[in-house]
Amino acid sequence: MIKNIKPLGFTWETRDPFLFCVHHRDAYPQGDGKMGPAVSLAGRNIGQDFDQKDGWNMYHGHQVPGFPAHPHRGFETVTVVLDGLVDHHDSAGSSGRYGNGDVQWMTAGSGLQHSEMFPLIHKDQANPLELFQIWLNLPSSSKMASPAYKMLWSESIPILRSQDEQGRKIETRIIAGTFGGKSAPEPAPDSWAAQSTNQVAICVITLDAEAEFVLPSCKAGVNRDLYFYEGSSVTIANQEISEYHAIELVSSEEIKLKNGPKQSRILLLQGMPIGEPVVQYGPFVMNTQAEIQQAFDDFRATQFGGWPWDRNDPVNPEDQDRYARHSDGTEEVIDVRDEN
Repeated sequence: MIKNIKPLGFTWETRDPFLFCVHHRDAYPQGDGKMGPAVSLAGRNIGQDFDQKDGWNMYHGHQVPGFPAHPHRGFETVTVVLDGLVDHHDSAGSSGRYGNGDVQWMTAGSGLQHSEMFPLIHKDQANPLELFQIWLNLPSSSKMASPAYKMLWSESIPILRSQDEQGRKIETRIIAGTFGGKSAPEPAPDSWAAQSTNQVAICVITLDAEAEFVLPSCKAGVNRDLYFYEGSSVTIANQEISEYHAIELVSSEEIKLKNGPKQSRILLLQGMPIGEPVVQYGPFVMNTQAEIQQAFDDFRATQFGGWPWDRNDPVNPEDQDRYARHSDGTEEVIDVRDEN
């Protein structure tokens, strides 16, 4: 049942059709009124801060934590925000604020610049952030698709709540695919996940202490991995596995998992492999080296549409509700703001 077990670092190794996953967990302090941290940044490697000093990073941000404008081509980002907020702006003129359970599914396709900043909106309390950013590859037929993004608001993401035979609770948030008879919202239309035959699934599973969980079998040949990122231990096929490990599973077998003495959280990533050559250089993922060179040439020539914002790390107003404004002018606004 278990093909491999690997420890997790900052960047999580994934398998086709996924490219990698990053788990951001930052204990940000109170905000300074400009949506940065209200503490000194002395001693930090500003612009390249990944040292987890004091339990948080500025990443590439100088005033506000996050990732100022940068380009992508040839794949998708799926950003799953468990706690905190993200401000999005891109070269197509789109923008948004999402978080606290929301998911952004962005197709970079033929090329897009975007920024992902983490606004610290609370001046009187801490601003914790936790999210996954998952890179999902595009097949060659979709690598030059029109860039776009879709919001999967937390209110639309199904949660399957169940219990084991002893009444211990299990919660499964279904971000992509189908699980237990519940289906996630449709992903972006050009995604490999848009075809159900590819059996792409992204789920966040929370288990009570000692809970027993059954992962049903799926089609042979599907790459299926569990990322055990919070808890004490889990046991699969009589093998005890400690926290912060990835577990590669046989997809055609039902998997029975026994949780340890603490509540656990696990990320499930699965999908039929695309099975094409992958050539990656930084923010570009294509099939050949020549296509990578073309991506650099195109970006130098066009900047993928330029940057319409007045700074490379734009943020929304502190009191902005969750929203998404798309390049075609359509806008989604979530009326009830989550203040947590």
